[in-house]
Amino acid sequence: MITPDFTNIELDKLVTHHIGNKLLEEGVLLSEEVTEIGPSTRDYLIKYFLAAFKPEEFYCFSHAVNISMNEIFTIVQSIFTDPSNFIEESQQIARLLYEHSTHPKIKQGELNIALFSDADMGGEIVDAIGIFKSENDVPFIKMKGQSSGYSIKHDFGFEIKGIDKGCIIFNSQQKTGYRLLIVDNTNRSAEAVYWKDDFLQVTPVSDEYYQTNQFMGATKNFVVKKLSEEFEVSKADKIDLLNRSVEYFKSHGNFDQTQFENEVLQDDGIINSFRTYNDNWQSENNIGYSESFEISPQAVKKQARAFKSVLKLDKNFHIYIHGDKDLIERGTESDGRKYYKIYYQTES
Repeated sequence: MITPDFTNIELDKLVTHHIGNKLLEEGVLLSEEVTEIGPSTRDYLIKYFLAAFKPEEFYCFSHAVNISMNEIFTIVQSIFTDPSNFIEESQQIARLLYEHSTHPKIKQGELNIALFSDADMGGEIVDAIGIFKSENDVPFIKMKGQSSGYSIKHDFGFEIKGIDKGCIIFNSQQKTGYRLLIVDNTNRSAEAVYWKDDFLQVTPVSDEYYQTNQFMGATKNFVVKKLSEEFEVSKADKIDLLNRSVEYFKSHGNFDQTQFENEVLQDDGIINSFRTYNDNWQSENNIGYSESFEISPQAVKKQARAFKSVLKLDKNFHIYIHGDKDLIERGTESDGRKYYKIYYQTES
């Protein structure tokens, strides 16, 4: 898996525009010149732009008909080919974002379009274009020492820990829509769809991270939501299946679906049910993955957090199951009370 390295990246050009909400008729303010950056500010600005990106899941530009009809793709292509038109092309990006800012909850803010050089894509040194929107300014205190004391004032600005919305496009693999990283700190809200789907029009790259992430997600949903509809399984059995699934991905370097089914699912009926569910899952969610692929440790680490191994009993007990399910026995007393019997050798 290619991991971008920003250690030696340089910020060559920057243009800042102001983008309002089109539905609220807030308008757009376009800059005619590059943004002035103080020498001591440049490193902080690079950190602000890039710190929030997690170099795990790559995206690429897409379009339902032809990628050449993706407007951001064509603008990015033009900038990489001839950076002399950077200001004019950045204005086009700003206009397009404004056209898509039609949800009532979309906030106005500053849009920074940046041109970088010396981005390292796994040994390939490339230029990159960043599109960053800053929406949420916060108050901060300024303390200034004077000859006989201090003066304290406040101002508003953006936290250096990370931007609100952004993408960085690497000048790599142009024929398949370039390679992008995306950050959206409001991606759980309905209005956030406009950034990735409407404005950028990108889809995940089907690499080892994507395939590992998607298959583990399908497995978790099958065990948690579907399995008990067809088979009589306890919650302890479900947790055991989830634990075996995670252990498979942690202990193998490459995924093979037949091997996974035999080692994890084991039962022929469950295997056939899973295959049907898996096919429907891919079709309904418009995704796809192979029957064999290299496993991404980053995706395993992310998905493993969602594989719950806790058995909750009323409001009194939580049982954490991490190993052999044969050491836990389920039963019912003659008076109807349910119980679990747990076998162990040492207590800590």
